[in-house]
Amino acid sequence: MHFPTLGGKQFWTDYVWRDGWRIQRHAIIGHWRLLDNKNRRQAWGSRYRCNAVLEDRVHEWTSPRSQVVVLLHGLNCTARSMRGMGRYLAGKLDCEPVYLEYASMLKLVPDHAMALREVIQGIPKGLPIHFVAHSMGSIVIRRLLGDLGRDGQTEQLDRIQSIVMLGPPNQGASIARLLSRVGFLPLITGRGGRQLGPSWNELEPTLAIPHCPFGIVAGATASPLPNNPLLDGPNDFIVSVQETRLAGASDMLLVKCLHNLFMNAREVQEATLRFIQTNQFR
Repeated sequence: MHFPTLGGKQFWTDYVWRDGWRIQRHAIIGHWRLLDNKNRRQAWGSRYRCNAVLEDRVHEWTSPRSQVVVLLHGLNCTARSMRGMGRYLAGKLDCEPVYLEYASMLKLVPDHAMALREVIQGIPKGLPIHFVAHSMGSIVIRRLLGDLGRDGQTEQLDRIQSIVMLGPPNQGASIARLLSRVGFLPLITGRGGRQLGPSWNELEPTLAIPHCPFGIVAGATASPLPNNPLLDGPNDFIVSVQETRLAGASDMLLVKCLHNLFMNAREVQEATLRFIQTNQFR
């Protein structure tokens, strides 16, 4: 019997993605399951069993698209938050959108990077890869790039053509450091948020500056909404403009947008499309 599911949503992380079918692992109990492209459970138990059923049902990647855009959500969000961006890009580019679901609050950035590594390893070698990431998703990508570089995986690195970062806490998140001092951080962000705040100095040295063209979209609140007074300078109410900066960026775009609205803002979608095409936002 095929059981309907919610697709993951904070408790499950994708390790395999093939034509919308996904093998996931539960962040707490370590249980594996296989979901079809309608989020119905087709197998569960061991990873071996899930792999066997996937090979039987979807033996190989069948998308005719010439490139892949992997979309990563941010902390305390889900893959659904990136659907608007993915649909827009798929309608404008000859690309297959791949949405990574990961348990952002229950696991750590290295865990998410390891899962992402397995997902891109399953993408056919001839397809170039672009990344579009919101918030902590950009940090997961930077950790992945660091891991690939340390392991000498130049073939995988060379497949990555561009990265668009939406509101990335590239310098850590001062709001996370503040919340940790008053004891609210575990309630709001779980284990993942700690790495962006009080544990940032331990995480940052393991993150790579992308080797490929990358662009940064930063946000600032628009009238009548004020900037978050807990942050220094212009900000999107969660991450300041200064915290998004990273040396080596090909371009940077400042928009009037709140942190969790980037992905569905048409201005940001259009700029993301241009960056994938030209390595510039304008």
